[in-house]
Amino acid sequence: MSFDFPFKIIKEGAATLAVPDLEAFKKAPWEYAPSKAPVFYNPVMRLNRDIAILAIQTFQRIIKREISVAEPLAGCGVRGIRFAVEIDGVRHVYLNDINPVAHEMAAYNVETNGLSERVSLANEDANLFMNRYAAPRKRFDCIDIDPFGSPVRFLDSAIRALRDGGLLALTATDMAPLCGVHPKAALRKYGGLPLRTEYCHEIAVRLLIGALVMAAAKHEIGVKVLFSHKSDHYIRVYAQLFHGAKKADVSVSKMGYILHCFNCFNRQIFPGIALSLNEKCGECRFPFKAAGPLWLGRLADKDFCEQMEKEAVLNRERLNGQIGKILSLIKEESTAPATYFVIDKICDKLGLPSPPLEKVMKELAKEGFKVWPTHFNSRGIRTDAPAKIVVESIRRLT
Repeated sequence: MSFDFPFKIIKEGAATLAVPDLEAFKKAPWEYAPSKAPVFYNPVMRLNRDIAILAIQTFQRIIKREISVAEPLAGCGVRGIRFAVEIDGVRHVYLNDINPVAHEMAAYNVETNGLSERVSLANEDANLFMNRYAAPRKRFDCIDIDPFGSPVRFLDSAIRALRDGGLLALTATDMAPLCGVHPKAALRKYGGLPLRTEYCHEIAVRLLIGALVMAAAKHEIGVKVLFSHKSDHYIRVYAQLFHGAKKADVSVSKMGYILHCFNCFNRQIFPGIALSLNEKCGECRFPFKAAGPLWLGRLADKDFCEQMEKEAVLNRERLNGQIGKILSLIKEESTAPATYFVIDKICDKLGLPSPPLEKVMKELAKEGFKVWPTHFNSRGIRTDAPAKIVVESIRRLT
């Protein structure tokens, strides 16, 4: 089969795939080629797809039965086809894309990989596609939503199409709103305000989870976050959804605000949806700025991370080499307090040279505090030490 645009055959994981030849669509070096091609395909998201395979395989091992997986925004089918080929226990994969050219290319890839009996294809609006599976006995075990931009417009349909105890995976690439560059856009989409802090990427993840929690609560469904990460230009969340008003109430109780002092780096967790607008920093009396309402609970489940690590070892030959380090960092910081300190940011404000990260961590540990590195920032640390102790420790080292 041939297409009326430049394409090439690639190997990703265990799948053989036809994808657009992106170089043919770039007229200038700075152009974003995936958005110029007639079918969306982004090779940079290989890491995202690799981690998705580990997460869904881990989920399948935990529930110990065959699963159905849906990808409502499938593009040329790379992700969904890899699910069918590489994950044990996948009974059926349902691919959909509104673009008829993408649908044609996905159909070719399904046939090329010999998956015609295990992969179904649809060519319609993503929300309409998911709504067709909202009836109790039609729902999916797992839905993976990987859009260009925000996933929030698909949340209600996805929640309704996911069975009790199912896994929902969400990608958000609209980092400018989520990180506080366009706060009004974040408020419109996610129902919470961001902040342009040194830990804005963590706030972004918490805003996305918060939007999911509040959307699920409308349907009397609770959310358990299993894994999340920030990589490259996007954030990613994996959550298990459980039916029941009480479970929804528990999830909503983990919503609240992060208060940040831009003067002395102090930050405070403020649980609950109602917030006084006159909160001041307890250390320097400078007015707090607030991010939220957003998710204040854990960003990953340690046991789930450990199971993902085991799967990564078994499949390391076909996965991105960074995954082991990413999983290790996320597992370790999964039980740490919310927010992190970026050493360089503190030193810039204080006019000090930046000490090695390891020395700062050792200094805080010597003072009796717990300290963890974070995958969000290679120069960041999480700690139960107050901001003033962190600042004092850095001063002593410079």
